[in-house]
Amino acid sequence: MILLENEYVKASFAQKGAELKSLVAKETNIEYMWSGDAAFWAKTSPVLFPVVGALKADSYVFKEKKYNLSRHGFARDLLFSFKQISATEVLFTLKNNSETLKNYPFEFDLGIRYEIKGASLSCTYEVFNPGVEPLLFSIGAHPAFAVPLKGSENYNDYYLQFNKDKELCTHRIVDNLIGEETRLIALEGGKLLLKHDLFEEDALVMKDLRSDRISLMNTCNSNGFHFDFESFPYFGIWAAKDADFVCLEPWCGIADGINHNGRLENKEGIVELKSKTIWKRKWNISVF
Repeated sequence: MILLENEYVKASFAQKGAELKSLVAKETNIEYMWSGDAAFWAKTSPVLFPVVGALKADSYVFKEKKYNLSRHGFARDLLFSFKQISATEVLFTLKNNSETLKNYPFEFDLGIRYEIKGASLSCTYEVFNPGVEPLLFSIGAHPAFAVPLKGSENYNDYYLQFNKDKELCTHRIVDNLIGEETRLIALEGGKLLLKHDLFEEDALVMKDLRSDRISLMNTCNSNGFHFDFESFPYFGIWAAKDADFVCLEPWCGIADGINHNGRLENKEGIVELKSKTIWKRKWNISVF
């Protein structure tokens, strides 16, 4: 494990997938990340790259050639290189190779930079296009946070507080793809009460979220966190059936729609990065 630590928090990461595995507040000894219990879901915070969600028939067409990619792409399953910049910062990197080029014909340099400051952990995605042709990609976060944070509490004691939304417009998922049907979920005072049956039909997927801060709060005590993000056009909220966690997922990209024509350049949310340019996005969690 790769470790970061200061006087307020300590965090650990796996080299496989550059995955955040643990975030602990030192004063309270509260673990904020999901345990990764394989009986429910074995991941804790996978990086979604070079696609977010599922492709129609797990495939796409680029320059008249068909390629196959599994749901959420390959980065989460690959070994990253890393450089420990300091006790509070680490940079993970992944580059294209002969294997990635078989089903993703693009040159790329993917950097994932984690840094702790005070009681906060930030994650910055840094995508560089070293090639001559434009780089087409999507990227997203999938961190799973423990709910409840303490053994004496229950899942239903918790809620998500949105800083700018009064309702959520969610898109129905059909066979892992984005359907045309939507539903509105009212937020009383900006609150989404957590309950296990909230995710009976899979994730809550939003295309027009106004909030750039979502806070995990509870009715038992003052412990929780603020989750800050910006310039992510899509957002998902999910938990496995009856599992004690909630995923907060800012995305630049989204699963294929049920009527998508399969062409990568026409894919909703695809990012087109020009040659020799860099692209960045950042999310941050502040614990209390």
